[in-house]
Amino acid sequence: MRIAWLNWRDTSHPEGGGSEVFLERIASGLVARGHEVTIVCAQHDRAPDGEIREGVRFRRSGSKLGVYGQARRLLRSGDLGPLDVVVDTQNGVPFFSTYATSAPVVVLVHHVHREQWPVIYDPIRRRAGWWLESRIAPWVYRNRPYVAVSSTTRAELAGLGVDPSRITVVHNGVSAHDAGPIQHERVSPRPTITVLGRLVPHKQVEHVLHAAHRLRDVIPHLQVLIVGDGWWAPQLHERCRELRLDDIVTFTGYVDDHTRDQVLRESWVLALPSLKEGWGLVVMEAAARGVPAVAYEQAGGVSESIQHEQTGLLVGPGYDADDLTRALHRLLSNRPLRDEMGIAAHRRAAQFDWEQSTAAFEAVLEDTVRSRSASRKGRSATSTG
Repeated sequence: MRIAWLNWRDTSHPEGGGSEVFLERIASGLVARGHEVTIVCAQHDRAPDGEIREGVRFRRSGSKLGVYGQARRLLRSGDLGPLDVVVDTQNGVPFFSTYATSAPVVVLVHHVHREQWPVIYDPIRRRAGWWLESRIAPWVYRNRPYVAVSSTTRAELAGLGVDPSRITVVHNGVSAHDAGPIQHERVSPRPTITVLGRLVPHKQVEHVLHAAHRLRDVIPHLQVLIVGDGWWAPQLHERCRELRLDDIVTFTGYVDDHTRDQVLRESWVLALPSLKEGWGLVVMEAAARGVPAVAYEQAGGVSESIQHEQTGLLVGPGYDADDLTRALHRLLSNRPLRDEMGIAAHRRAAQFDWEQSTAAFEAVLEDTVRSRSASRKGRSATSTG
């Protein structure tokens, strides 16, 4: 198959995250299976406008918002070559690629952004964004197949009117490198909470800073590692100074995979205080190294990636930083419980792999192409009859 995959960012983008990891893992897996994949995403200064990585062709064009129009332009012009199928990633706003191509379209949704629009945008833009996501997109793609990364997202889409029978769940995978044996000897002697991900408002990293402020006097030698970067970093640094946490909180900034691996293996617990996650890829990255996670139970797919009281703790209802603090204290102060959950998390992470995820995604694409072909043959037979 010849596949065009529309996504507003890639992993080299300054704001790239877990959804971009999913994009590139599946794309490179499809190439390994003999397909041609072109990723269309936004331009940025960390990568050229065009390149090939792991067999995947990248076409970077347009800004964060401009990429949507540029992607449709590339489709209409035929500049991407003949296509068998288009993957339209809906990160709040879809590409509306159905208006720019005659190829069949598959919609990929990581999570519904209902909770995020008010956090990031002003009242006018948040209402417009939610209207596009909740009303317009389901109507435009009413006859198209969907891929969701969790059953939670599938249920949310169904709540917006998308026919559940058209939604296939394809989970994130875990790489073979991540899924090695637990290395207990590398765990830090200091109680360590790790936050891993983009530093943006809806990740709610402030909740972990609140927890650190409350726990520092009851958990001796506590340290917090905040791994990642983003445009909200200055506000987090300021909050850290206000709480006088500079001596126990370290902002590492963006790190490479080797450093991320080392940080996770040394961690006692992963904190994911995000407002919303489609799946929570970092949960499985930590689990693969025997690290349990704590997150808010109503934050979407984390209620599926974390098995409460088995591989970590889900906090709720609501987004109460005090509840998060109590859950972190429970794990940090109870080594037998932490070790038990870490072992269970490691065992569960072994159930997911990118090869399995790629095969499931490929099946959706192939079924979509076959259905389009069968439909055209049916119409042709009817017209000639």
